[in-house]
Amino acid sequence: AEDMQQQIIRETFHLVSKRDDNVCNFLEGGSLIGGSDYKLIYRHYATLYFVFCVDSSESELGILDLIQVFVETLDKCFENVCELDLIFHMDKVHYILQEVVMGGMVLETNMNEIVAQVEVQNRMEKSEGGLSAAPARAVSAVKNMNLPEIPRNINIGDINIKVPSLSPF
Repeated sequence: AEDMQQQIIRETFHLVSKRDDNVCNFLEGGSLIGGSDYKLIYRHYATLYFVFCVDSSESELGILDLIQVFVETLDKCFENVCELDLIFHMDKVHYILQEVVMGGMVLETNMNEIVAQVEVQNRMEKSEGGLSAAPARAVSAVKNMNLPEIPRNINIGDINIKVPSLSPF
């Protein structure tokens, strides 16, 4: 499944990146994507490509506008979005995309509404200490438990867990 996903990404990049900047921003899907049943609609901004794969009944101009809204929202949320923002904040990028599109349906195209929802999410994460800090807090809590020894068996109701021998932290 992951190999197929990587092949699709490579094929999509190959189809889109070799095109001149002065040609239209939509083309027939590649052989792995479904051929003429699907279209690749993309925008190229500096070093970033934003590509949507849609079925052939979708409006090309509507999707180009949707990509524009998505990119402008990213730009506003990240203050001049770049590759590193997309790589290191993939969860936030996905959240923004889910505010725009979910299950193939366009939910919101008003950039101010999308940004407002992202700000609400950011405030919630900060008040909870940030989701990204959770694994570090969990490890820290386990280290600070002050157990005389690591338990070998954990019983919770009907569940019996045998703990393997672990090296100390």
